[in-house]
Amino acid sequence: MKKLIDYSAVTRFVYILFLSLFTYTPRMWAAETEPAATVSWQVGTPIVTYWAGPSLTDTVAQQMVEGGFNLVWCGSEKELDVAGRYGLRGLLTNGLLVPASLDDPKRREQLDALIARVSKHSAFYAYYLIDEPNASQFPLLGKLVAYLRQSDPLHLAYINLFPTYANNKQLGTKGDVVTAYKEHLRLYIEQVKPSLISYDHYQFRLKGDGNQYFLNLAMIRRAAQEAGVPFLNIVQACTWAPNAMRVPNPDELRYLVYSTLAYGAQGISYYVYAHVNHKGSLVSLDGTPGPLYHAVKYYNREFIAIARELQPLHSLGVYHTAMREPGCEPLPIDALFHLDSLQSPTLPRGFLLGFFGAEEKLTHAVVVNLDYTTKVNTSLVGPSELELFDATTAQWTNAKKAAIELILPPGGGKLVRVAR
Repeated sequence: MKKLIDYSAVTRFVYILFLSLFTYTPRMWAAETEPAATVSWQVGTPIVTYWAGPSLTDTVAQQMVEGGFNLVWCGSEKELDVAGRYGLRGLLTNGLLVPASLDDPKRREQLDALIARVSKHSAFYAYYLIDEPNASQFPLLGKLVAYLRQSDPLHLAYINLFPTYANNKQLGTKGDVVTAYKEHLRLYIEQVKPSLISYDHYQFRLKGDGNQYFLNLAMIRRAAQEAGVPFLNIVQACTWAPNAMRVPNPDELRYLVYSTLAYGAQGISYYVYAHVNHKGSLVSLDGTPGPLYHAVKYYNREFIAIARELQPLHSLGVYHTAMREPGCEPLPIDALFHLDSLQSPTLPRGFLLGFFGAEEKLTHAVVVNLDYTTKVNTSLVGPSELELFDATTAQWTNAKKAAIELILPPGGGKLVRVAR
């Protein structure tokens, strides 16, 4: 005789199965939607760009490509099309990209339509919002950045900050240089929540150099690390005040590029590309390349090659062998990488060493000759066999020993790592 079915047990089973499906279905939906929610803008290829240039035409775009630039300013959506034809990324400027657009229903609708269009453009990379805002503007800028991030998480909302030598009124904070600037950065990160920190600093005066360049680099580096975002440095490539500021020469510009790399930046920008009343810029107003353009053709490619190698690593420390300006930290006596004192010349400005590695394991060092007037030979000593990176070919060469000879041009640098 067959056993009768226990309908009460079946009922309980169906009930439990129903509860199980009811309970876990939302989690399955969440799992399906989480990747979209967590997708965010990434640097990708390290950024090489400029400030103040001509409208983007085919001729200008070709010149950008030849100059090693990869992010160009686009004043219209049509210019994004030009950028796309040459494999360039576009930084879009538009009058709708201001906080006030969020408070006006019509302008907000227009902003939404703009985002919907450009976010799908293959050349589009970033929205340009503002240059050097006061801290009082941060709350509203934060709302705009959050709105853009929610609407289009794959593209950057770009803002550029003041340098350390901005005054309290400009910064919107109080105190001495370090106190006011540190608070400016704190408020910016807390209220705007940027995906990248960009700032400018121009140090080449008519007589001598400013003494806050490394202080600014150090403070930006630390702020970026604490925020968990990359940073970009806008460096001087012209004069706008001939009675006060000098035009840097190619060696001085190399020094800016390599010191920026040693501090761990993932982007560099030049002020300016071409602009009225700015002398010595990369390119003249008629499009004729100048000495600095011909120099950065090589520097830009070297910057990208080295920054790409460093991109998956952490900046673990930045040290100076001789410079004692504000923000300069001396090289520890027991540093894993150090310069052979018998093989290293004694220079007033000395050398800069940027240390990098995965997590806290030091494996890479960028060594920079801070004397932008003299070529030097030195020797870097590491914990074991070292490899030298060729930034022109993107190839590593094993020295097969723990000391490696470095030939550094004025203001130039080299990337070295522990052999794998």
